[in-house]
Amino acid sequence: MAGQPFDNRDGVIWMDGKFVPWSDAKIHVLTHGLHYGSCVFEGERAYDGVVFKLKEHTDRLIASARTLGFDLPFTADEINAAHYELLKRMNFTNAYVRPVAWRGSDEMGVGAQHNKIHVAIAAWEWPSYFDAEQRLKGIRLDISEWRRPDPHTIPCKAKAAGLYMICTLSKHAAEAKGYADALMFDYRGYVAEATGANIFFVKDGEIHTPDPDCFLNGITRQTVIELAKKRGLTVHERHIMPEEMSGFQECFLTGTAAEVTPVAEIGPYKFTPGAVTRQLLEDYTAAIHQARVAA
Repeated sequence: MAGQPFDNRDGVIWMDGKFVPWSDAKIHVLTHGLHYGSCVFEGERAYDGVVFKLKEHTDRLIASARTLGFDLPFTADEINAAHYELLKRMNFTNAYVRPVAWRGSDEMGVGAQHNKIHVAIAAWEWPSYFDAEQRLKGIRLDISEWRRPDPHTIPCKAKAAGLYMICTLSKHAAEAKGYADALMFDYRGYVAEATGANIFFVKDGEIHTPDPDCFLNGITRQTVIELAKKRGLTVHERHIMPEEMSGFQECFLTGTAAEVTPVAEIGPYKFTPGAVTRQLLEDYTAAIHQARVAA
């Protein structure tokens, strides 16, 4: 399906409680979620038929919706069951899964308290987020001109669609210059995250990662921190100034799509994928395997 448009594929999508042909899963152009950003989503991966951390993702989807002022018309159990029925109908064992919820087109305007809430789940085959060969030697990041906003100005704990506009702008600008992605600072000038992944640094065997006080505390981020602590590694969650990057030896990204991806360069700063990064990449892969066995 490489290069095939996402609005014209084979298969089905779970939408508002039933499975519909992929090309029929449509919304109206005056949907509130399109015009005003009242839309939340998740990005998940299925490995050998098991969606990794599905409960955590579904719980966050529900919490994100509530942060935006609406409740989903389905329970967590119904959403989780729909995931597995979808994978079965699509005949996928390894796939990317995208649940999404949004306000519909009943009313148009900033206020939309009475709009119907829609929920859909789609799945497709998707390889590594970054080029495999590039990933192993460490990817290159640009430094974005856009910054993660003050949490008093956005619902920063929600995985809300509108919050990704500056991420798209940042990634497009980085790719135009030959980079794989971009690092974003926050509104205070601290290191924040990449456009769709959290970031970690290693210095003298200890891990440093930005405090997620104005951006999403990723589920993969939380998983990797747990794995690091099980290894006895010290993890510092703190504010990191950009100039500190000159003193770090290793760097890596974490995310459902990125998994654990080594970083070799951020603007003028250089890193060498090393023992800590390799160990956590291996431990994350092992955690995925354990989840499959447990299921």
